[in-house]
Amino acid sequence: MPIFSYQALKSGKEIVKGEVTASNLKDARDVIRNMGLVPTKISEYVDVKTKKGQAISSLSLNDKIDFISTLQILLSSGIPAVESLMFMEQEAAKKKIRDLSRILKTQIMAGSTFADTLARYPSAFGYIFIGLVKAGEEAGELEKTLGRIKDLLTKQANTKSKVIGTLMYPMFVIVLACIITLVMLLFVFPTFKEMFEQQEKALPWITQMMINMGDFLKAYWYTIPLFIIGLFAACYFSYNWRPTRELIDKTVLKIPMFNNLIMYSNYSNFMSVLSVSYDAGIPVVDCLQLGVITITNTILNKKIANAITKVSQGLQVSQALKATKVMPKMLLFMIATGEQSGRLGDMLEKAVNFLDKTLDGIIDTVTKMIEPIMLLVIGSIVLVMALALYLPLFQSYQS
Repeated sequence: MPIFSYQALKSGKEIVKGEVTASNLKDARDVIRNMGLVPTKISEYVDVKTKKGQAISSLSLNDKIDFISTLQILLSSGIPAVESLMFMEQEAAKKKIRDLSRILKTQIMAGSTFADTLARYPSAFGYIFIGLVKAGEEAGELEKTLGRIKDLLTKQANTKSKVIGTLMYPMFVIVLACIITLVMLLFVFPTFKEMFEQQEKALPWITQMMINMGDFLKAYWYTIPLFIIGLFAACYFSYNWRPTRELIDKTVLKIPMFNNLIMYSNYSNFMSVLSVSYDAGIPVVDCLQLGVITITNTILNKKIANAITKVSQGLQVSQALKATKVMPKMLLFMIATGEQSGRLGDMLEKAVNFLDKTLDGIIDTVTKMIEPIMLLVIGSIVLVMALALYLPLFQSYQS
């Protein structure tokens, strides 16, 4: 959730400053008032720079795993946070981790807590990371929480690599097919052009089309890089412009098999964060708020967000998620069982294991389906090219 900085009056005269976590500005004001303070100024926290003018850049998933793994090992050994960060500043393999450790060490030595320091850089660490660290520090079990975060990030990295690995093969085949087609049009068909033109009969339409396309691309070769740049630009714009992004996400959810891949990969991340944050002692509504951040599909994200609103109004988690009509029935049954038995944490962990096994099965099935489809695509391209080359030769033999 967003971090809000505030300035408020304590006992009607003392001015105090601090930060709170809330879903919006109104909730932040309510949280501050519940603390017995009178808010005078509230604003969403943005990344700040250190006294040296250096800001923490956005961290990749692997960078976060490296950072949190090393820090967790040092803290578990009884080394204080400042000394741990000093060690990482000097000995970390990556320069980004060394710079990060130096900046955090400087601010902690200035009087900030570890969680408050991270909260100053939401774009670098992410609200999930910050929220879990804050909960762990308040509960006095920061080392244990860091271990949970490390496991969570590692799981997210594994899920991401599985999904990307599944989609990389068809992308590679498509790029390879495009390259082969360009080579055929630009270099192979021109060598046969003069021989084809000596025939008295008109060329087959498919051969003539290939020759015309080759002539066009040779004359206007610059259209090839322009087309590639335009394609990437269109994809980037479509993915980042909300109306087209929602249309793409809605369409993907209607494609057989791929819809399960997208849904279960999102559910896996969502339930993992929900399980870890609930185990860390964070209220269930806040757990759901942290979990929904990981849902990248805008359609699913919107429906889960609506369910969170109902939970905040008093509805049970299982009932609110059931109303979305997008959650698997088995998942809803496990959550409902956990709520009724008072063992929601255990059932959330089992739900994560269930989703992981289901996702692995979906990935295997999609991979097996992609292979024959890609063979069919390559075979179709080879067939078209072969017909375009050999049909004129068959005509000449018949003549």
